[in-house]
Amino acid sequence: MAKDVVPEEARRRRRPTRQGTVLSEKLIVETALRMVREHGSAGLSARRLGAALGADPSTLYRYFEGMDGLTLAMGEELIGRALAGWAPSGRWRDDLRALGLRIHGAYLAHPQAALLTASRVTGRPREIAADEAILGILRGAGFGDEDAVRIYHAYIDQSLAFAALDAGPLALTDKARASDEERWESTYARLPADDYPNIAATAGLLAARMPHSAYPVALEMLLETAERQLADAGDRAGAGAED
Repeated sequence: MAKDVVPEEARRRRRPTRQGTVLSEKLIVETALRMVREHGSAGLSARRLGAALGADPSTLYRYFEGMDGLTLAMGEELIGRALAGWAPSGRWRDDLRALGLRIHGAYLAHPQAALLTASRVTGRPREIAADEAILGILRGAGFGDEDAVRIYHAYIDQSLAFAALDAGPLALTDKARASDEERWESTYARLPADDYPNIAATAGLLAARMPHSAYPVALEMLLETAERQLADAGDRAGAGAED
C-alpha cells in the first residue's frame, strides 16, 4: 500500500541531510529537473535522487505519490516558471502570444523534462491558474463559452505539442542534432530540380527556416484565425440587431 502523502510543512525534515540541506518539495523537484537535464529520464530514480540529495530514497515517497507524482510536480514547476512575472495587459491577443511563448520557452529550458511532462495533466495549482488565465482572457475578449473552450483547447495543445516536438532535437547529442539540421543542405538542397521542382525552388528557404521552431508562426496563425472569428461573430450580431 502506498504511503500517505502529508502536507509540506508536516513532512519537512527538521534536521539537515548529510549534505547540510533541508529537504522540501521545491528542492526535490529542482534537483530532479537538473538530473533529467544532465542524464535524461533514464538517469532519474528514487535511489539516484536520494543520493544527490543526501537522503534515504524512501524519504521521497513522503513528498510524492511515487516517481509519477514527482513527474507531475516537475510539469507543474515548468508551468509555474512560465507564469512567473507574467501579468495580463488587457490586450487579449498580446496576452495569449506572450503566455504561449513563455510556456514554450519554459519547457524548452528543460527539454528532457519537456518530453516527460508536456502530455501530462497535473491538476495542480499553477496548471489550474494557467488554464483559468487563458479562459479568462478569451471570455474577456468577447468569445462565447463554446468558442473560448475550443480556442483554449487548440491553444494549449499547440503550445505543449510544439514544446515536446522542439524538445526532441534539444535532447539529442550535439552531433546528432547538427547532423539532422545539416541534411537540409547536404540532401534537400542537392535534389535534382527535374524530379523535385518544388523542393529545389525553395531549398535555400527550407535550409534557413527548418532548423528553427515553427511555433511562433503557428501561434500567430491561431491568433489571427481567432481574431477573424471574433470579428465575424460581432458582424453577425450587429446584422441581427439591425434586422
